[in-house]
Amino acid sequence: MELQYSNFSMLIVFLIFVTVVVKLWKNSKIQSKLPPGPTKLPLIGNLHQLSSSLPHRNLRNLAMKYGPIMHLQLGEVSIAVVSSPQAAKEVAKTHDLIFANRPQILAIKILSNNGPRASFSSYGTVWRQLRKV
Repeated sequence: MELQYSNFSMLIVFLIFVTVVVKLWKNSKIQSKLPPGPTKLPLIGNLHQLSSSLPHRNLRNLAMKYGPIMHLQLGEVSIAVVSSPQAAKEVAKTHDLIFANRPQILAIKILSNNGPRASFSSYGTVWRQLRKV
């Protein structure tokens, strides 16, 4: 009986080890495409670096260290921070349609009864028609 429990516990430890290795492997592949940025903590990301009373100064210091385009993780949200006017102009010029979309928020869908709204619809033919109205 004791042998069965030890095999079961070894199986659980092995499965946990495999899931951690797979997660780290996937994260390393994703992170290779991201701009440079400071190291993050597991659950809160880089929120601890912006927690002072003047977060704009912390962002300036990070931009001086990591460059005009950097990657930050704010909790579960991964963002790219563009801090120079030249880089912002280039990003807005080349990727303007990507930034024209708005996030789909469940509360807005419920309040609008899934109807089209100009302020919350994503860029496309519906948005262009609503804008004309």
